Amino acid sequence: MQTGLPANTHIVYSDLQQRFNRALFEGFLRHLDDDDIKRTHLFNGRYENIYLTVDQIPELEQLVTEACEHASRIVGVDGLRAGHWFNHMPPGAVTTAHSHDDDDELLSAVYYVSVPENSGQLVIHDNNKRHVITPREGMFVFFAPDVVHEVSRNLSTRDRLSIAFNFGRHRDVS
Repeated sequence: MQTGLPANTHIVYSDLQQRFNRALFEGFLRHLDDDDIKRTHLFNGRYENIYLTVDQIPELEQLVTEACEHASRIVGVDGLRAGHWFNHMPPGAVTTAHSHDDDDELLSAVYYVSVPENSGQLVIHDNNKRHVITPREGMFVFFAPDVVHEVSRNLSTRDRLSIAFNFGRHRDVS
């Protein structure tokens, strides 16, 4: 197992984390059990993707804007649009290996809202290598949509929360 970043992977820290991470986490918890929330990717008894909107959590608007600005700089394309969803990992949860190359995505990312100690690491598969990234609150990790990645088991006693993104030119790519 390797540590470090594979090629074409970028880490950026948000200036918004101090102001918004708590509000994002609390907003997520307020809506987690709403009946009308879209949920997808049911694995091991847990939905890996939970879709909440700016109407439900207004702080998302500035975070999505910041994410699009970083993504535009990385890929050199103006006017990117983003689809996003929450990944809620209670104690014991894992996120299965997957990629995001379903549609017209140009770039993918994850943003870390709440990261208790020992709550899982991002594992990026790059050819025959596994790169392990220990997330931190306020961290964005940008990577190509076809990169296979997973999250190791949350061994903490607290919930971990991240927001995943897909960036494209013409439509929301969630």
